[in-house]
Amino acid sequence: MTIKEIKELLNNGVSEEEFAALKNDPRSGVQKLLTSYKRKQELLLKKKEQFLSRFQYERRFWGKGQLVAGVDEVGRGPLAGPVVTAAVIIDENFDLIDVNDSKKLSPKRRLELYPKILEKAVSVGIGIKNAQVIDEINIYEADRLAMAEAVKDLDRKPDALLVDAMDVPIAIPQIKLIKGDAKSNSIGAASIVAKVFRDKLMDDYDALYPQYKFSKNAGYGTKDHLDALNKFGPTPIHRKSFEPIKSMLN
Repeated sequence: MTIKEIKELLNNGVSEEEFAALKNDPRSGVQKLLTSYKRKQELLLKKKEQFLSRFQYERRFWGKGQLVAGVDEVGRGPLAGPVVTAAVIIDENFDLIDVNDSKKLSPKRRLELYPKILEKAVSVGIGIKNAQVIDEINIYEADRLAMAEAVKDLDRKPDALLVDAMDVPIAIPQIKLIKGDAKSNSIGAASIVAKVFRDKLMDDYDALYPQYKFSKNAGYGTKDHLDALNKFGPTPIHRKSFEPIKSMLN
């Protein structure tokens, strides 16, 4: 076999017997391919082990035949746009091993995973609270209400919730997890759904208010965003209770 053929074989996966036979090949190029292949397999195995470990909380409920939803949010810190939450129910057949805390994933990978999560999940719900609600009741309470809205948006009622460091104002048993999106695949999936959904909203707002560059900053207070605020003032989607907008209006 040529080195090119061996590379294609390794890309498609080989048995232990095939790998052992290739180890006897004296060509240095083949040995480099085998070293690279083994390293990738070890990393993949570690990723799978970590993925399976992030089912530890879900298994408590699956073992009792119960549904559990992971709940997460995005958008507490921006100066503009809504806070968006997602609730996601998955089951033991969920096999998207790249699902993790959305902050650990590239925008490209989040976009790739988003439709797959929607396809593989038992149910997905979305909650949104806009800038007006945030200004009326504060960001924390708006966040909680949006989480409750996401849970109510599910087409299957969960028996319990796994929530990333929050308590949801809804009469369902809950487990609050600090940095839960890195500890639970349900919460990790919810973090990705919420992030991609909100980013798309901010892209749409960018078309309405292009001077603020919302598609690049997602409403956060970047230099370009602050410069536009000083020049043009706040839009209807800006949070008037947040600084520096609050001072601008006084």
